[in-house]
Amino acid sequence: MRLTFLGTGTSFGVPQIGCHCEVCRSPDPRDRRTRVGAYVESRGGTRLLIDTPPELRLQLTAAGIDRVDAVLYTHDHADHLHGIDDLRAISVRREGALPMYGPADSLERISRKFPYIFDDNMRPVQGTSKPEGKLHPIAPGKTTTIGDLDVVPAALPHGLITVFGSRIGPLAYITDAKVVPPEVIDLMRGAKVLVVNALFRTEHPTHLSVPEAVRVAKEIGAERTFLTHLTHDNFHADLEAELPRGISPAFDGLTVRVE
Repeated sequence: MRLTFLGTGTSFGVPQIGCHCEVCRSPDPRDRRTRVGAYVESRGGTRLLIDTPPELRLQLTAAGIDRVDAVLYTHDHADHLHGIDDLRAISVRREGALPMYGPADSLERISRKFPYIFDDNMRPVQGTSKPEGKLHPIAPGKTTTIGDLDVVPAALPHGLITVFGSRIGPLAYITDAKVVPPEVIDLMRGAKVLVVNALFRTEHPTHLSVPEAVRVAKEIGAERTFLTHLTHDNFHADLEAELPRGISPAFDGLTVRVE
């Protein structure tokens, strides 16, 4: 299995509009972070996109990705969703609508925000095209097979909504969580690679902080952990140098083999 980090930044992105801090002006390309998204390619060739952040077109072209078999949504906040129209370039080159999986309430809101993608009665003008998707609600703890990938969703609190993390074989993927309940820790144990959100060094009402994410990583015990959803509070190099062994900040474009 191969995991590609398409975006690793907070909802503001880095550099942040109107900010002139040293990180936002950093020449290190690892300090330039688009909104969070990821791409998983299985050994059998299934290509799963996790979320559709606003910079999706730029992320996919930068990574050389031109095929997606399905989309897995963690939730429907704008920084994880609003690149959805870029899927038009994917869906026009495949037969049938692109399958999209995620929490039932998030998918319902997505269908209301972007009805033209899912309503067969809303046809594009002749000679034009639109993205075409089919929604598939999934439930926590119940395995969903996508191609040759078995995905087990896990419910996590994120402010006023619930987001889904996922166990995908040897990969554990958690983003936008405030806490990770014991039952989710148990589900994720045994993973080879863990991805977990880490916002600030200080506590935040809807996200794990860096110290909290490190504690979660130690509880799960993956061989390698990568922090995502990072802000302009830290230079990549400085954060990498101070994290415990086996825990690293991810960066846009990073590709990891998960055996």
